[in-house]
Amino acid sequence: MVVNEEISTSLYYDRTFDCDAAKISPGEYYYTDKDMVIVTVLGSCVSACIRDTVSGIGGMNHFMLPDGGNADKDNPASESMRYGAYAMEVLINQLLRNGARRENLEAKIFGGGNVLRSFTSMNVGERNALFVRQFLKDENIKVTGEDLNDIYPRKVYFFPKTGKVLVKKLKQLNNYTLIKREETYASRLKTDSVGGEVELF
Repeated sequence: MVVNEEISTSLYYDRTFDCDAAKISPGEYYYTDKDMVIVTVLGSCVSACIRDTVSGIGGMNHFMLPDGGNADKDNPASESMRYGAYAMEVLINQLLRNGARRENLEAKIFGGGNVLRSFTSMNVGERNALFVRQFLKDENIKVTGEDLNDIYPRKVYFFPKTGKVLVKKLKQLNNYTLIKREETYASRLKTDSVGGEVELF
């Protein structure tokens, strides 16, 4: 079985913000040129909110580096790093294909909380945060805002048209559903291989 980033199909109307919304889960992304909000809840996973500052087309992904063990964690060509790069490239390529221009791209990055107690070999959240920062630096995409690490899960609302992001730290103890979802996603990553070749242009 191959891991493929999937475009979210969880669309709804958000009464709070009075606009259409897309909710993304681990392993999903969403992009749009419409005036809407993209929403996700992050624990150890990270999300990059990337937009073209001129056209307003933008999107968000939600991913985690698979735990490849200590042996490959610093090797940039490792399976886990390739997976992270794939998750980022899928979103960037969709934006470029739909009219965004590389020189206009900016990013805001979130997540990487230390919330998955079961990952004892390394701090998965911290690795995800380091990865997303380094990837964007290597791609010369300016990071204009971030909220990474810490111990709390976050709910993130991204408005691609304006670039505005609202982050709510979830400090209550009942994060069982989120943790279960991320653990299931992480165990799937361990057994799956990276999907398709992705070309950056």
